[in-house]
Amino acid sequence: MSNMTREQTETLIEEVLEVYPDTAKKDRAKHLTVNDPSIEASKKCITSNRKSLPGVMTIRGCAYAGSKGVVWGPIKDMVHVSHGPVGCGQYSRAGRRNYYVGATGVNTFGTMNFTSDFQEKDIVFGGDKKLDRLIDEIETLFPLNKGVTVQSECPIGLIGDDIEAVSKKKHADTGKPIVPVRCEGFRGVSQSLGHHIANDAVRDWMLHNRDNDNGFESTPYDVTIIGDYNIGGDAWSSRILLEEMGLRVIAQWSGDGTVAEIENTPKAKLNLLHCYRSMNYISRHMEEKYGIPWMEYNFFGPTKIAESLRAIAERFDDTIKEGAERVIAKYRPEFEAVIAKYRPRLEGRKVMLYVGGLRPRHIIGAYEDLGMDVVGTGYEFAHNDDYDRTLKEMGNATLIYDDVTGYEFEEFVKKVRPDLIGSGIKEKYIFQKMGVPFRQMHSWDYSGPYHGYDGFAIFARDMDMTVNNPCWDNMTPPWLKGAGASSLAAE
Repeated sequence: MSNMTREQTETLIEEVLEVYPDTAKKDRAKHLTVNDPSIEASKKCITSNRKSLPGVMTIRGCAYAGSKGVVWGPIKDMVHVSHGPVGCGQYSRAGRRNYYVGATGVNTFGTMNFTSDFQEKDIVFGGDKKLDRLIDEIETLFPLNKGVTVQSECPIGLIGDDIEAVSKKKHADTGKPIVPVRCEGFRGVSQSLGHHIANDAVRDWMLHNRDNDNGFESTPYDVTIIGDYNIGGDAWSSRILLEEMGLRVIAQWSGDGTVAEIENTPKAKLNLLHCYRSMNYISRHMEEKYGIPWMEYNFFGPTKIAESLRAIAERFDDTIKEGAERVIAKYRPEFEAVIAKYRPRLEGRKVMLYVGGLRPRHIIGAYEDLGMDVVGTGYEFAHNDDYDRTLKEMGNATLIYDDVTGYEFEEFVKKVRPDLIGSGIKEKYIFQKMGVPFRQMHSWDYSGPYHGYDGFAIFARDMDMTVNNPCWDNMTPPWLKGAGASSLAAE
């Protein structure tokens, strides 16, 4: 619950907007709001999924980042070619800590950089022939790969390379899936369109490959994990709980995912969706084409884990329902001990979040389990259906910001004075230099997992380690400098 009233929060937004010219002020005002949990449709109070304003610092990524970095990149037994200049592939490799099992360079390739390394002559004459040769080289050097994706960078869309024709030709040559993905970075307004494009590529080039495969032995309890990218091992800690309650996970992607698992997904009885923003498209397609229902779940913190386990179990028989209760009971002493240890150290601490596609709302419950208050949250690339889900999770009068600019975020932090910020790598060092405790909540700051009961123990430890680190006593945030220090001391 925010310690600010609705009037104070509205005033804060107005003060921050004053610096902008009239046109920019009018635009940015649509993306900043004060939460009202009674509102059913977020479009009444906030605008999202719009182009960022030129001239302000946005923290978003591009469509290529959404496809290669999120959806396709973690598929471990495929080679993902960054088709274009070397920079995009180099920047996007090995950064998201998508853990996987396998021998890198032998049968898994997720942390390697495969690029067509465009030069000026390729821009002039095209890169189709180069791409053809590249795929031949991949087959020679890495024969255990199960397929290739072609992740288009900006120049490909500009010069008109026919990656679809090359992919069809090489599929005929190799007999393996060769998937063209039109994820040029300039498409759309953020990485969100890259997710959608990648989902469409899975639909068009992968899912149907085993439609007539009758060798698969199904059970009534077959489920999938979709939209978990196994950051620090998240999907593994989630999978443990599902299997302990009696379900069989037949596919997990894209974190630690494989071609075979993607192709097996249409055999599931239920698709379990963790990151709604990045994978709802393919889940809806499978519901329409194969009749597979899907549901969201949230495995951050014991309260949401228990809610999700019971909601999942409701889709099955009493065996699974009993299994869910058994799992919750099994881990209760563990998570109660975690709460007993860390809640007294974190009770009442204020948190501001600004992350990607699901964490700004999913992780609120985990903070609340530790007695912490989320006083502001926002998304880099959300759509309004994400905010529809967020309004109910946030307290009244809390601050919500969409595609927040660097200036706005800093000013909000100065006025709200949170005890902890959870955001991305681009923001990390700014706020640490301001003397504000910070956790990198895209990749868990080199820690994790944070999903599941095992992950909650790590999450609680990391939050305590960050907030209560004695180093902050040696740093002075801006609002304690100069005249501000004496006024606060008098309070």
